Amino acid sequence: MKNLYINNRFFFTLIGVGILYVFAFFFPFLMIVGHIILLLVFLAVMVDYLLLFREKDGVLAQRILPEKLSNGDENPVKVDIKNNYSFKIITKIIDEIPFQFQKRDFLIEKQIESGKNTLFQYILEPKERGEYNFGALNIFASSPLGFVSKRFTFQKDAFLPAYPSFIHLRKYELMALQNEFLLGGIKKIRKLGHTMEFEQIKEYVPGDDVRTINWKATSKTNRLMVNQFQDEKAQRVFMLIDKGRTMKMPFKKLSLLDYSINATMALSHIILKKGDRAGMMTFSKKTENKVAADNKSGQLRKISESLYNIKTDFFESDFNRLYQDVKFSLNQRSLVLLFTNFETLDALNRQMKYLRGIAKNHLLVVVFFKNSELQTLLHKNPESMQEIYDEVIAEKFEFEKKLIIQELRKYGIYSVYTLPENLNVEVINKYLEIKARGIL
Repeated sequence: MKNLYINNRFFFTLIGVGILYVFAFFFPFLMIVGHIILLLVFLAVMVDYLLLFREKDGVLAQRILPEKLSNGDENPVKVDIKNNYSFKIITKIIDEIPFQFQKRDFLIEKQIESGKNTLFQYILEPKERGEYNFGALNIFASSPLGFVSKRFTFQKDAFLPAYPSFIHLRKYELMALQNEFLLGGIKKIRKLGHTMEFEQIKEYVPGDDVRTINWKATSKTNRLMVNQFQDEKAQRVFMLIDKGRTMKMPFKKLSLLDYSINATMALSHIILKKGDRAGMMTFSKKTENKVAADNKSGQLRKISESLYNIKTDFFESDFNRLYQDVKFSLNQRSLVLLFTNFETLDALNRQMKYLRGIAKNHLLVVVFFKNSELQTLLHKNPESMQEIYDEVIAEKFEFEKKLIIQELRKYGIYSVYTLPENLNVEVINKYLEIKARGIL
């Protein structure tokens, strides 16, 4: 009987019979009508019970989960339900989704014909990495009478890991192959130079660098011919992720650390597709999660596993320790992307000597973030003194960020200053630009 549930229709019917009995005090003939209706209701409940419980496997269902969840992305979860009853059923589906989503009103209703099945999906968007525990998939089936329901339970206690964002890797790869990315329009990377690794001689097309014209081949074919060069491969690209307390700041429910991890995953995929070597490490009080730069098969999986369970530790990040470990670990010139966040020029100046030390032997790119909440204050017309005050403070913080960019540029350090939601595209664009200019 633990799977027997009484529906609202039964209680509403009883309320109606009760009202009929009240009126029977004034109209005695309604008493007989009430008795008859009450008897029919209990008979209908018994018939409804027998219809639902005589079939042991009246409903079969399964939850179809992806292999893993992609953090910060929309992940589809499919549910397949089959009706084995000889009549149409009305179902209420309650899936006990992981507590991290804080969704307490999950309910989907479906009507399923006899012998048919229905397949539908719902979307989950995780905001943190780690393990997600699904409870039972509960199906409450009712007959057309609708007085009682029978509960069917499936797939209790299913575990699913949430990894750094990987759903859009293929999209980024296709764009990177053309050296262009979509961010408010097409942004094309202009090649300012090229490597000396010769690939082939091809016919000139508008847009080719006139400096690469092969005059000997042109005279032989009587057509403009140019030398085509390959991008240099097997270059080392190393990503450093700050997991100190400044990276806990959340935007759209994702922390700056999670945005950085997702960008590292996307950039690593592009780096490996371009034939370069990708590596990474995290740092706070000490450096951890080290993955040596390589381009072997399985490197992306190795990076993904290292990024899987990284948490912010709320300590002040030790750039001195970072500088020492980078100097010891990276013995060849590399492109180093440092994901961190500086809110003020003073915060940058405290770490500048260590950044200059890294930039002395490597091509350093500091990646830091625009405060999207402050950006909303900069683009509205203030109407009160409080709003004017808020706008002035927002402008002050934005000006500090511009000073940080200038200070980095003064010492030959490149920077990426972007909104958190645009981070993936911006860092990949910067990598492609550096490759195109051949400055590594």
